[in-house]
This record gives sequence, structure tokens and C-alpha cells, in this order.
Amino acid sequence: MRIVVLAGGIGGARFLRGLKAALGMGADTTENDSTITVIGNTGDDITLFGLRVCPDLDTVMYTLGGGANEAQGWGRADETFVVKEELAAYGMQPTWFGLGDRDFATHIVRAQMMAAGYPLSAVTSALCDRWKPGVRLLPMTDDRVETHVLIEDDQGRRAIHFQEWWVRHRAALPAEQIIGAGAADATPAPGVLEAIDEADVVLLPPSNPVVSIGSILNVPGIREAVARKTVVGVSPIIGGAPVRGHADACLTAIGVETSAEAVAEHYGPELLDGWLVDEADEGTRVKGIEVRSRPLYMSDPEATAALARAALDLALELKEREPSGEPGAGTEARS
Repeated sequence: MRIVVLAGGIGGARFLRGLKAALGMGADTTENDSTITVIGNTGDDITLFGLRVCPDLDTVMYTLGGGANEAQGWGRADETFVVKEELAAYGMQPTWFGLGDRDFATHIVRAQMMAAGYPLSAVTSALCDRWKPGVRLLPMTDDRVETHVLIEDDQGRRAIHFQEWWVRHRAALPAEQIIGAGAADATPAPGVLEAIDEADVVLLPPSNPVVSIGSILNVPGIREAVARKTVVGVSPIIGGAPVRGHADACLTAIGVETSAEAVAEHYGPELLDGWLVDEADEGTRVKGIEVRSRPLYMSDPEATAALARAALDLALELKEREPSGEPGAGTEARS
């Protein structure tokens, strides 16, 4: 079975770990008949101190490779911050983004390889040679795409990098618009469209629907390819609130209500075939999309594996329903 997962950072990484556990996959995917290709969001990427930082790709890589800081969900375990402190002592900006010493090593390797002419997809593959995440991790594009947020503050109306809005301001500044700078001219990274075309099912974990999954789908060609497949998503909203982070602020910026129903409608039946919501949202109905309720909190490895298994099982069930084996062919009949 060939599975494609579109993933952001923490939620996507933990869902993927649960999916691997549900499938009984070890570090070596050749030991299992199933394969997982992860298309990672790069809209959060930012250049700091001359280094290209790819937070979502690294979170997936570290989490599945056993090197993540489990308490915070991102960054490296057993991290120190001597370099960060030294940079601050020199007055180097920004001081609000906490790169650790171990994490710096990853970004230095990436920067050197990219300076030598290697595309991000090749660099990501090389980094994964060390971490052995047990999945094929592909960036959504090798092109430079950055998410910017249009705000108005005491400095006037201006665009800032998503990371500044998210990390420094904790999304407290109302966002007038969220912009995927460079997305319209980007092309999918090598292997992305092929992986989607060859997939049996596509899963959308509970990643941010605007700046994670949305950024991936905004790369020309990806949404169209995904829409041709059987797609099941997991709601990142439980009881009208995001599971973690500030997804509500992102949804407000694009005029979408913070609810499991509204997010499914935002994706639309043209993309989604199935949608998992939490028991707190039982009774959710979305025209054209099969909705099921089950516990969504990834509170421990067992609960996470059960959630991933439920998403996969629903996808396989819906795939079996499709007339003539055509992905998405049965969508209009569901309500």
C-alpha cells in the first residue's frame, strides 16, 4: 500500500509516527509492504544568520528519527543554546527565534549544500540519511516560498514573515491577509506529483489548514493531483478551538470559522472524501464528505496510532466504494 501524507510540523509529525506504528513499520520501510511518502510544508521556511531553516521538514525528520524534543514537539532533544546566547551578545537579530546548538548543525549542513547548488529535495534526502525517519520525506517545492502576514501596528501597514507573526507575536496581531510569497510561480519538487499519482490514498493530518496543508496545496499542480485521489483528513479543530497553536487566527484571516465543519467546507468535497472529527463535534455534517467522529487528541502513542489507523481505514473504505476504481468518483453521492 502506498500512502501519501501532506504534513506541517508538530501535528503532522506525531500523526506520522502514529501511522507508522499502526502499520507496524520500523525504521526500515523495506521491512513492510506499505510505504509512506510525506510532502512537507516549506512555507514556514526562513533564512536566519545566513542559514536556511526549514521548521516543518526538520520537525518531521527529528520526530520520526527519534531526536525531537518531545516536551515542546519541535527542536532537538537535550538541546543547549550557547550559540544563540553568543549571537545575542553581539546584538545579532532576531533574538525571538530559538535555534539550539544541535539544531544549528542541521542548518549549517543545509546551507552549505544549497550554496554548492543542491536543491532542497536533495538536501532533505541527505539529511534523512542520518535520521532514517522510515518515510520518504519530500519538500513541497525546491523553489523559495515563504508565508508572509499582512498586519497593521504602530509602524503602519506592513508584511512580516509568518515566523515573526507566529513566534514573536504569538499571532496576537490581527492578520489582514496571509500571503504565500512565491507560491504561484513554484513547481512541485521532484517526485511529489509522481508520489501522489501512484498513491492508493492521501491523508491530511491535523496540521494547520491555512499555513501548512494550505501552503502545500497552493503549489500549482498539487491540489489537482491530490483531488484525483481518495483523500481523508483529520480535523485540527476540536469543540471550536485549535488542538494547539494559533490556527484560529489563521482561519479568521481568511474568513473561515474556527470549527471542524467550516474547515472541512474550506477544503471542500472536491478535495476531501472523508473527514474525522472529535467526539466533541459528533453530529457534524458536510455535504459531499463522509464525516466520522472518534477521539482526536494524540495524548499518547496508543491514541495516536488508533487515530492514524482510523483515518487510513476510512480512506480504504471510501476507496472501495468508488465505482470503476476511479478516485473521487463516488464523492457526489455522499453527504
